[in-house]
Amino acid sequence: MLKVTFTVDDETVNTLKRIATRLNKPQSVVFREAIRHYSEHADQLTAEERDRMLAVLDRMVARKPTRSDAEVDAELTKIRADRKTGGRRTRVG
Repeated sequence: MLKVTFTVDDETVNTLKRIATRLNKPQSVVFREAIRHYSEHADQLTAEERDRMLAVLDRMVARKPTRSDAEVDAELTKIRADRKTGGRRTRVG
């Protein structure tokens, strides 16, 4: 275990003390559990992030295509053919 020092406001200290007392656990344990809980949920999008990403997706879907379906199909066919040649793992010459 490492000892570290944090500066927090009075309200946070009081909240930590209150929770530790209520749970009958040391403050350091409550702190570690809180960080662990936050870490488990930190990868989830907030409502604002989700709304912003959906708005971007809606704008993309609403845009008119810049190429025809045939052009896109031709590019995909070329990419697939190029991938079958082995890429960087194939010796040249």
